Amino acid sequence: MAAPQRILIVEDEPLIAMMLEDFLDAFDKQVAGTADCVADALRLIAGGGIDAAILDVNLRGGEKSWPIADSLARAGIPFVLATGGSGDMIADAHRDRPVLAKPFTMDAVERVLAGF
Repeated sequence: MAAPQRILIVEDEPLIAMMLEDFLDAFDKQVAGTADCVADALRLIAGGGIDAAILDVNLRGGEKSWPIADSLARAGIPFVLATGGSGDMIADAHRDRPVLAKPFTMDAVERVLAGF
């Protein structure tokens, strides 16, 4: 499989989402879309054109990204879980997924995307 080019960003903090967009641009990747809640992310996934995704585990309003992760897994789209610390519990169904610890660096994001 070719390296993923179109990456979905699911992140509720606008500055972090913008930083990830900048990182992807530096890696010559395209942002397939940016969402800050489950409903928006699911709409983007349904629209297609996503090769991989970076998912913040905890979203605004107490939402968790598990429905997004489930949808991506069903579609066979690789994803990484971004988490702010050890307090985040990874759902059993997704414990085998790569984890990107916040605060993350450009190198860490590049490494995890290269692993897909």
